[in-house]
Amino acid sequence: MDASIVIISLPAIFRGIGLDPLAPGNIGYLLWMILGYLLVSAVLVVVLGRLGDMFGRVRIYNLGFLIFACASVALSLDPFRAGGGALWLILWRIVQAFGGSMLTANSAAILTDAFPARQRGTALGINQITALAGQFLGLLAGGLLAVVDWRAVFWVSVPVSITGTVWSYLSLRETSTGRPGRIDWLGNLTFAVGAGVLLAGITYGIQPYGGSATGWGNPWVLGGLVGGAVLLLAFCFIETRVAEPMFDLALFRVRAFAAGNLAALLTAIARGGLQFMLIIWLQGIWLPLHGYDFEDTPLWAGVFMLPLTLGFLVAGPVSGYLSDRFGARLFSTAGLVVVALSFLGLLALPVDFDYGLFAALLLLNGLGQGMFSAPNTSSIMGSVPAEYRGVASGMRSTFQNSGTALSIGVFFSLMVSGLASSLPDTLRNGLTAHGVPAGSAAHAASLPPVSTLFATFLGNNPVQHLLSAEGVLDRVSAAQRSVLTGHTFFPRLVSGPFHHGLGIVFGVAAGMALVSAVASALRGGHRGAEDRPSPAAQVTVRSER
Repeated sequence: MDASIVIISLPAIFRGIGLDPLAPGNIGYLLWMILGYLLVSAVLVVVLGRLGDMFGRVRIYNLGFLIFACASVALSLDPFRAGGGALWLILWRIVQAFGGSMLTANSAAILTDAFPARQRGTALGINQITALAGQFLGLLAGGLLAVVDWRAVFWVSVPVSITGTVWSYLSLRETSTGRPGRIDWLGNLTFAVGAGVLLAGITYGIQPYGGSATGWGNPWVLGGLVGGAVLLLAFCFIETRVAEPMFDLALFRVRAFAAGNLAALLTAIARGGLQFMLIIWLQGIWLPLHGYDFEDTPLWAGVFMLPLTLGFLVAGPVSGYLSDRFGARLFSTAGLVVVALSFLGLLALPVDFDYGLFAALLLLNGLGQGMFSAPNTSSIMGSVPAEYRGVASGMRSTFQNSGTALSIGVFFSLMVSGLASSLPDTLRNGLTAHGVPAGSAAHAASLPPVSTLFATFLGNNPVQHLLSAEGVLDRVSAAQRSVLTGHTFFPRLVSGPFHHGLGIVFGVAAGMALVSAVASALRGGHRGAEDRPSPAAQVTVRSER
């Protein structure tokens, strides 16, 4: 929940610290506020899962709760304003992500240790679905708390994290024996730097560069992509040469492990794209068209997305229970097919849709993701020997978190590219038709589409934001100003270009879901890890031969 609660509360947070997030020099603060947590989580969970295997999963988990609690307190006490206040929040969000990574890297492994195979799917299903549901409930909680006070967004984590810290120390016990070993420093360094640079490059690719609407031609972005990929290739080479690797690549020889993680990565990309596109669709177009003030749309977007969460909550534990009896392949594959069908249904909707049909498609998507997540996690965790469960849990979390971070770069770029072809002319013509001087209209239309997307994402009226800085609104008549800043002018103006971009996004998401379904189907039949020699043992046998 804490990973997403900040997203919906960003307007109140930036107003609280006195910073305009859409000013050209401040977009970096905005991006790092959203993505800093995700990037750290994606990079560190494998390392922390490996440490859990070595020194005890419960020990690392408990320490993670303590760090998370301390960071939550620090976030709620931000003493600075403007850029200093933003840097304080970004820094402590990174610390919070470090603690959160210690939790997520070991939670699935702890559950896998604690439950027998016949109950593992149910246990992991409850764990996975509450986590996914929390991501969407965070949108609702953020909307509610931001109305009270922007610091309340961080306050809510304090009692939960403190209680969780005490509870975990009192109740959790180690059920597995740690494997003493050496830390693979070179592997850790190349993976952390390589993954971090690669994901940061993708993140900055959505910002404009020169005359382009996106930054994929920026030499720094290209350098980050190439440099990150080279370091990750070096990491793979190193891991095949060291005696005690951070991550044993031989685990990918286990078909269920490899196929399950590939399916999880592609599904996380599609799910992240869905979350952000739905927020923009609801906040920027549908809710204003139906009379909601732009300032109120973050809260109501969370409310209207609840069918998605309901689908998670219903399907997750049920599919986890059934997968214990009938195997993971059927449910996870069928769930991804349902997800793909729901994307195609959303693709067919008009911009100003009937909410009943929209809610039904969200429910269908949530049911499909719930059907996939729990069995897939159970399959991944049950496919590896017990001594590798911590690192396997970390790698599973890395694929999931990386997919969410990648989705922002991928889908924002797709949407921006779709808008860039038609939005400038549409916006310029619409503004001049309502009395805006041609020069001011051309200037507003020339601003990068990503600024318009971020404005709707943050619950701001984009037209008011574009025109107020130059005082244009003071130079038009009261009637024209009322139309320009009203609920319907911007949504109706951009509905055509936005729907074009939305079609690209949901089409790609549906394709990813279908590829994920193929990967899931190729995982093979259920075979417990207890019946399989460990990857390390297989490598030893081959080397002896």
